[in-house]
Amino acid sequence: MKFRAMPSRRVALVVVISVLAALLAYVALRSGPLAPVAVTVTTVESAALKPAIFGIGTIEARHLVSIGPVLPGRLGGITVDVGDHVDAGQIVGTMDPVDLDDRLRAQDAAVRRVQASVREASARRELAASQLQRQEKLYAARMVSEETLVARRQELAVADAALGAIREELARVRSEAAAVNAQRGNLDLTAPIAGIVIRRDAEPGSTLMAGQSVIDIVDPQSLWINVRIDQSSATGLAADLPAGIALWVDPGWSCAARGTDRRHRHRRGARQGRVRPTPGAAAAAR
Repeated sequence: MKFRAMPSRRVALVVVISVLAALLAYVALRSGPLAPVAVTVTTVESAALKPAIFGIGTIEARHLVSIGPVLPGRLGGITVDVGDHVDAGQIVGTMDPVDLDDRLRAQDAAVRRVQASVREASARRELAASQLQRQEKLYAARMVSEETLVARRQELAVADAALGAIREELARVRSEAAAVNAQRGNLDLTAPIAGIVIRRDAEPGSTLMAGQSVIDIVDPQSLWINVRIDQSSATGLAADLPAGIALWVDPGWSCAARGTDRRHRHRRGARQGRVRPTPGAAAAAR
């Protein structure tokens, strides 16, 4: 009796079908309806239930300072950028003085000119006073007329008035010089508090208006999270409750916090509250 040899292609097909059938049977027995039920063993404990709620919030700062010029001008330079830490009293930028130094020199020259006028008026007043004394002595000796004495008294009064006017002019010029000097001192942009730069709105050479913001600084100790929580799950929400903070951009980062405020204002079925990181928690989380 003779046996025909099977073609190699048919043998390979039988082998592949057999392997697939074995895999299908394994999957059905391990993860399908015929798979065994997993049993988890744990220890039963008695503990109090601690309900938790969550909400979506934004980081805000209680102390936000915007630094800008008090007079219109051109920004000369800025020494900090976003993310830099600054100290209280640190100069973070300067305004271009343009012609302010020339005006200050002109005011100093005007003060010196009026001071010279004051000295001249004082000399004229002293001369008028000495002439009046001489005329009074001559009038007492009946050597000059009364009209001459009255004329000398009038000259002294005119000299006194002129000296007073020049002194008032000196005070005015000095005030103008002090105002220009104060403007020169206001060219430095100084940080009033210690904090972190979170915004920079101008570059050197930009023309700025009075009061326009150049940089914004926040105090990191005054940061909080303004959270909105669903009204239906906000029962029992109160201040000073423990909380936790997690970032969407960094899911692995978290830190402990506490609720500091609860607002009674409702908006579209939501209740607002504020959460502040506990001291040292943010640093430890890093």
